[in-house]
Amino acid sequence: MAESTFTVVGMTCGHCAQSVTEEVSKIGGVSEVAVDLPTGAVTVSSAEAINSADVRTAVEEAGYQLADS
Repeated sequence: MAESTFTVVGMTCGHCAQSVTEEVSKIGGVSEVAVDLPTGAVTVSSAEAINSADVRTAVEEAGYQLADS
């Protein structure tokens, strides 16, 4: 199992976090998504290492952006 953490910019409420969780959960192989709203951290658990471009696309589909690393 692999775990990756990303920072999402612009989430301000529970609905925001739910939208991001739903979109990221659609990525193949993702088993769990945990959002820490105050910090913007999104931790993704998956069977194998997750492609950050897929996460970026899912987050953008939810209406938010990944912070530049």
